[in-house]
Amino acid sequence: MHVLRRTTVATTVMLAAISLGACSSSGSASDSAKDKAPIDRTNWPAEVPTSGLVKGLELPLEAYLPSYADQVAVDTALRTLQMRCMSEYGLTVDLPRPGANPPPHSNAVSIERRYGLSDRAQAQKYGYGLPKELTRSLESVEEGLSGIEVEVLTGRKKPEFAPPKGAKVSDGHFGRVPEPARAEHNGKKLHEGGCAGWSKRRLKVNEEDAGFVSGLASTSLSESRPLKPVEKALKSWSACMKDKGRKAADPYRAMEQGYADGDGTTKNAIELALDDIDCKEQARLIEVWFKEESAVQKRLIEENKDQLAAVKKRMGEVLEAAKAVK
Repeated sequence: MHVLRRTTVATTVMLAAISLGACSSSGSASDSAKDKAPIDRTNWPAEVPTSGLVKGLELPLEAYLPSYADQVAVDTALRTLQMRCMSEYGLTVDLPRPGANPPPHSNAVSIERRYGLSDRAQAQKYGYGLPKELTRSLESVEEGLSGIEVEVLTGRKKPEFAPPKGAKVSDGHFGRVPEPARAEHNGKKLHEGGCAGWSKRRLKVNEEDAGFVSGLASTSLSESRPLKPVEKALKSWSACMKDKGRKAADPYRAMEQGYADGDGTTKNAIELALDDIDCKEQARLIEVWFKEESAVQKRLIEENKDQLAAVKKRMGEVLEAAKAVK
């Protein structure tokens, strides 16, 4: 399980359907029927949290990131284009359906864990971990594809060595760095970046936009951390934790401790998580930090208003292009 650290923000944006779970390389009538069945939205993350200490909170920069529902719409179009592209090479693949394996957070800001844990009811069940159904989106699609299918889809060879089972996503690739794919298959030249790259170009997806917004969000988090109100709230949180017999400089260190002896769901981790959240509530840490970071983000938005306006415009254009894919 990936642990969110102080100055990092999850920058993975679900605009590439190839990163959403496992897939199959065979197609059938049952696959077609399954493809048309409605997606279960039960576990979809809310656009604005509906529970916990971040209930109702939305940072200003979130307006420049697509909602999960919009990302699913784009991903669905990408998947359609990618499967169509693969068929032109004589390959029939069943890529994962966007929305079937939702992530734990609506966007890259990840506000539910931005300041550490925030939901006591969830912590009581899972400690610092997450329900299994919210971790499937981290699985690699390449496990279910043959070597040639990976090449045609991604424009690079399938990694020679797979990560050990249970390895953390943050551990990175294992084995050799993937090599470029062959030049052609079945007499047809491979697209730059494979069918995945081709599909994103068709929709004019600009992946640098998401990186730019996430970069600003990372800046706002790191700049708000040393502000006096946040420092005061952190000291209050730390003192509360000390009274409970805990040692942690900040909520991120507490999270690291929660994962130290397993997957974050052990009895000790759950007890630590509950103390962590109770102390956050007592110190009003999330309330204070959110207020200070919101002010920083508003300044950053003003300083980058032209570029952010362009990001928002392109985001709308990509969504419209996605809706036109049938």
